[in-house]
Amino acid sequence: MTTTPERAATAPSIRDRMTLAGILTGGWLAQGCYAVAELGIPDLLTDGPRPAAELATEAGADSRALRRLLRVLSSVGLFTEPEPGVFALAPTGRLLCTDTVRSSRSAAIMFGEEVHRSFGEITHTLRTGTPAFDSLYGMPFYDYLDSHPEAAAVFTAAMGAAPVPPALNAVDLTGVRTLVDVGGGDGSLLAKVLPHHPVMRGVLTELPDALEGARDRLTLLGLADRTDLVAGSFFDPLPEGGDVYTLSRVLHNWNDDKAVRILRRVREAMPDHGRLLVLERLETPVPEDATLSRQAAQGRLIDLLMLVMLEGWDRSREEYRDLLETAGFTVRAVHPAPLQSDRAEQVIEAVPAAPGGTPTGETR
Repeated sequence: MTTTPERAATAPSIRDRMTLAGILTGGWLAQGCYAVAELGIPDLLTDGPRPAAELATEAGADSRALRRLLRVLSSVGLFTEPEPGVFALAPTGRLLCTDTVRSSRSAAIMFGEEVHRSFGEITHTLRTGTPAFDSLYGMPFYDYLDSHPEAAAVFTAAMGAAPVPPALNAVDLTGVRTLVDVGGGDGSLLAKVLPHHPVMRGVLTELPDALEGARDRLTLLGLADRTDLVAGSFFDPLPEGGDVYTLSRVLHNWNDDKAVRILRRVREAMPDHGRLLVLERLETPVPEDATLSRQAAQGRLIDLLMLVMLEGWDRSREEYRDLLETAGFTVRAVHPAPLQSDRAEQVIEAVPAAPGGTPTGETR
């Protein structure tokens, strides 16, 4: 077969092959991170370097197998090997320790278990358009968490490690007496907001298992006496009378019908003077001549995660506006993330629609 100059010019290079090899083997490294996180190896190294044989004994692992894995993970910057067979934590590896601020240990475990297995069935999702998780486990993800407390605890911890969206700082909360965080996990958002607003009271509505972690967190911060913890789903009637309601990283997990159901529950509970803050990453088109940033690429990976695990997706500003208007809200403003990051969440600020649903105008 004759190779034309055009075909030769577009033939894969050695660099292309190396790039593909890195993609194909990336899952191996992820599972290696999962294994050491599950065994608690990073926690065993917080006091300094130790031989692999000692680590294996304490973790209940095979010494030779553990040493081989740690050598691989050292080559990508999670650990160091100051002398043969002796390993220490690198800064990136410290993120897998239990006591690290915003630890990634729970995320590594969740990604290595339910997420990894679901991606193994991604062709099911591509053929049917439905989550591989549901087919694999016989139930939707959140139903699975309801019946598997240990998995639910890992999920709550993983979500709680994510920072509160910085765009929230752009919202004026002056004079707010009660803020109701709907589906707020372990109380991270309230823990960030309440200290800056001494007269504000917080209400957290979540499933019972998540509330246990929230109670511990808020008690540790001295905020327990300013917070009401209400057990329940955001599909159920919500606490009434709040000045501000927040939905942080909630709606993107659900399809349009269920997202509207959640929003209508908020509208039912909210007084006419109330406000709703929806904190989500907004999907935006990338110009053809633009280079996709690392943050934007990471956002698309999260969308792929939701594709195989859940029934929701990242939406555009216009799509969220349509959902809000269907549920009886009017978008009043959109507060962008600092530095206009294309990965970070923005805040959509909405108010109850005027009689007849007449829009009151939107600002940015």
